[in-house]
Amino acid sequence: MNRLWLAIIAVFVLVAIPWLGAGTAGLTTLFGIAVPYVACLIFFAGFIYRVVAWARTPVPFHVPTVCGQQKSLPWIKASVTESPSSGWGVFLRMLLEILFFRSLFRNDRAELKQHGKLVYGSNRYLWLGGLIFHWSLAVILFRHLRFLTEPVLPGIASVQGVDGLFQVGLPEVYITDVLILIALAYLLVRRLVYPQVRLISLTSDYFALLLIGGIVISGVAMRHLFKIDGASVKQLAMGLVSFCPVIPEKLGVPFYIHVFLVSVLLAYFPFSKLMHAPGVFLSPTRNLANDSRAKRHINPWSYPVKVHTYEEYEDEFRDAMKEAGLPVEKE
Repeated sequence: MNRLWLAIIAVFVLVAIPWLGAGTAGLTTLFGIAVPYVACLIFFAGFIYRVVAWARTPVPFHVPTVCGQQKSLPWIKASVTESPSSGWGVFLRMLLEILFFRSLFRNDRAELKQHGKLVYGSNRYLWLGGLIFHWSLAVILFRHLRFLTEPVLPGIASVQGVDGLFQVGLPEVYITDVLILIALAYLLVRRLVYPQVRLISLTSDYFALLLIGGIVISGVAMRHLFKIDGASVKQLAMGLVSFCPVIPEKLGVPFYIHVFLVSVLLAYFPFSKLMHAPGVFLSPTRNLANDSRAKRHINPWSYPVKVHTYEEYEDEFRDAMKEAGLPVEKE
């Protein structure tokens, strides 16, 4: 629980910084322009560094993780997506992994019952919570592109209309806003309820969930409670994108809190577990074809090594070996 409280305190401190800085001290230029630019710089630099470092790391072993029949004899049916042997099969497998979390769907729960009996059962709630969270986040990010482009990109208005289909009051409540809060609450409660998960949960795990939750809550609050002017938000966003930023007058403190939390998430992203997003594309357990029977995997670290044979060793130390009374092959 101490780890959870540390994460809660950290998020509250992050909320207090723009509250005092932009609201009390009036440092709107700092929190509206400088902080987002610095956060984006850290994000892109850290992101590129991590991806390049992963891409340059040799893969010494052929280690695709599969759960299907490997391609072998013609009369044995192979599994195209569960044990892909071609680039097309790997593409389909990666597509299922990225869009539908295939491996997480297959993750079963194991429990040790009385008398030492090990029982396996389905564990689809984690898969469903993760799927809802990631897809809701993707839709929310896509909706936010309307603040960054002029004219608005095709499809954004349609997605926004479907997302606000169940209109409740004005402005309408977005479905993804509700779903992502439910998913975040589940993922957080899961870490607190299950002892096994709580044991391995770090402060950074709680911090990431609470930080994203703070961003979502502040965004929803801006839309439904504080009524932040959307035109002013777009004016600042377009200014940031075009590198000609201007601070509008109608932006309130809740907006700067939201932007600061987003900036912290961007700067934190490359150095956290959130980098699993690009990491899945570079995972050798996922992106390698299971063709070890057809092709030989050469270890990239198997470079020519200079060896020192026993004959060379004896030639070098023969006199010393004789003097010490050790047997030699050549006199």
